[in-house]
Amino acid sequence: MTSALLEKRKNVGRREFLKTSAAVTGGLCIAAYVPELSAGARELAAAGPGVFAPNAFVRIAPDETVTIVANHSEMGQGVYTSLPMLLNEELEADWSRIKVEAAPVDPAYNHAVFGMQMTGGSTSTPSEWERLRKMGAMARLMLIDAAAQKWNVPASSCHANKGFVIHAASGRNASYGSLAEAASHIQPPQNIPLKDPKQFTLIGKPTRRLDTPSKTNGSGQFGLDVRLPGMLYAVVARPPVFGGKVSNIDSADALKVSGVRAVKQIPSGVAVIADRFWAAKLGRDKLRVTWDEGEHAALSTSKMTADFSKLSATPGTIAKKSGDPAGALASAAKTITAEYDVPYLAHAMMEPLNCVVDLRADSCELWTGTQFETVDRSNAAKVAGLPPEKVKLNTTLLGGGFGRRANPASDFVVEAVHVARIAKAPVKVVWTREDDLAGGWYRPKWHDRFAAGLDAEGNPIAWTHTIVGQSIMAGTPFEVFIKNGIDAASVEGAADILYGIPNVQVDLHSPKIGVPVQWWRSVGHSHTGFSVEAFLDEVAHAGKKDPYELRRKLLAKEPRMLAILNLVAEKSGWGKPLAKGVGRGIATHFSFDSYVAQVVEASVEKNGNVKVHRVVCAVDCGRAINPDIVRAQMEGGIIFGLTAALKTEITLENGRVQQKNFHDYQMLRIFEAPAIEVHIVPSDANPTGVGEPGVPPVAPALANAIFAVTGKRIRSLPIRSADLAESNEVKS
Repeated sequence: MTSALLEKRKNVGRREFLKTSAAVTGGLCIAAYVPELSAGARELAAAGPGVFAPNAFVRIAPDETVTIVANHSEMGQGVYTSLPMLLNEELEADWSRIKVEAAPVDPAYNHAVFGMQMTGGSTSTPSEWERLRKMGAMARLMLIDAAAQKWNVPASSCHANKGFVIHAASGRNASYGSLAEAASHIQPPQNIPLKDPKQFTLIGKPTRRLDTPSKTNGSGQFGLDVRLPGMLYAVVARPPVFGGKVSNIDSADALKVSGVRAVKQIPSGVAVIADRFWAAKLGRDKLRVTWDEGEHAALSTSKMTADFSKLSATPGTIAKKSGDPAGALASAAKTITAEYDVPYLAHAMMEPLNCVVDLRADSCELWTGTQFETVDRSNAAKVAGLPPEKVKLNTTLLGGGFGRRANPASDFVVEAVHVARIAKAPVKVVWTREDDLAGGWYRPKWHDRFAAGLDAEGNPIAWTHTIVGQSIMAGTPFEVFIKNGIDAASVEGAADILYGIPNVQVDLHSPKIGVPVQWWRSVGHSHTGFSVEAFLDEVAHAGKKDPYELRRKLLAKEPRMLAILNLVAEKSGWGKPLAKGVGRGIATHFSFDSYVAQVVEASVEKNGNVKVHRVVCAVDCGRAINPDIVRAQMEGGIIFGLTAALKTEITLENGRVQQKNFHDYQMLRIFEAPAIEVHIVPSDANPTGVGEPGVPPVAPALANAIFAVTGKRIRSLPIRSADLAESNEVKS
């Protein structure tokens, strides 16, 4: 993905923030071609005698092992396979000999566009599309040169295949490992031609994931797996209200627990340090802390909902305006209005937050699953009182991330360094599931108010959309990227709406509330996808239009979205009869430069419980690097989105989070999961995002299916059975 492409795209707000975040983090944006290794990368490359390391991303050892250094974190999305596929398409190594390891924090591994080392925005594979292929081609050309010099033949007469350089005319061949030493003395080429895509042998092919064996045999290391000699464990008692502070500590009973070493106050709360996790946890249970709850002790999400609704009835800051929306509404033959609400949501990763810190007088080493290496190292260094180059951050496998491990304040990392300062030994700080759900940094709560005007034929001619919700950037070091009062992450999916409605206005209110918020899988699209697509369904029915046919008409100038809309309608059998009591809903959404359309088939039982039978998904994500990963990400996004639509919410009363664990913050279970079909549109365009775009369309498609079968509109999530009970008759 190039900077020019990003400039052309409409959802540039968060991308622009990341691209310019080097100003905040001190990161340096580097070109796609990396001829020189930085000092840190050179140290990594020097893994043994005779190792060939032509650049920061690949090493070839005499034993034929090919190590690819991944500069993006593996959190289940498959980059430890897709990134090696990019590099090896040009390297031509034996795929069975490839290993992957996480990159250290070093400018050589900065995001090719965003100027910092990070994983997010569904950009990992697209951003490396050109760079990693060049890194593989560089290594291949140098290996061929080494063999050609050894055989005294022109390099042009040799070629590479499956880890060998071959001179067909003489029948000679040499393995990459045998050429490693000689290749390390070859000057890197300045001109690196890449294959014509027609010659691809790996890219575009379903390929088994390289990280699966280590995750199934237990050898893969997640943050929770890290063990160090003499390591202690810690859990932290944090305020029950966001922004609260410690008033008094009674640690007498906690210190009586066998194994508890110390109880100390830190900026985020009170740390209980022990020989083992369970001792630390029991010690915290017996800790008696008096809290100064502060100014947020009266926070209530039910009151927020009412306040947001009132605020949405007033003019906000304009994020988009085209035509004359007010005039078109006033002259419309028919107008309709609606309000939508979605709640705060936790990320609820399978692996709760954790961080291991070994802090010494002149160095600091960390082990954690992170999406924000540059930021985390910088923030850890400040707390440790060390320059960043004295802080080594080891990125482990992540047991889920969804944005939570890309925290703007590095909260769980900074906290662990504070604990290490008092532990005087290596220490692992572990968050329990209860800590995770109550720990904040949620997907914001949102309220959306719409009005649409229809002409005499029932076509939409005006569309206004007022959004109310917290800014993710506000109150963080990245607040400088809020432009003209608009946090673009708040309005993405709304201000860049693709539908050809002539008069559109989108405005925004960003109330300041003491609940920490940050990106959550699909970010702003997670709420605009629901509200925009559900309200468009209302518009279609108000104008007596088929929801699919109206979308076709409004997407006439968006050929890629129109193509997948038509595909999903065809594959789902749109318009064909369904079983009695089953309804269909349709939705599209453009996010992370990818186009997704989904059709949901669902029914509602007499008690109001919703059953999702089938989801059909069509996606245009440019060139699919590994179709298996694209399908898996769409499937995962659909399940993630259905969970939010049917199950989860974070609510507050008296400033306190009400949800405790998975019994009251439930996940979609296997027996509740629908049949899912994913159809990938073949494309020669550059690859685009797949990790997040599957999330936004599924909730509105489900809501639209429920309306189709019950006649009831879903305007708030999660969907509550009480609102649908005894309403399962099919509409006439």
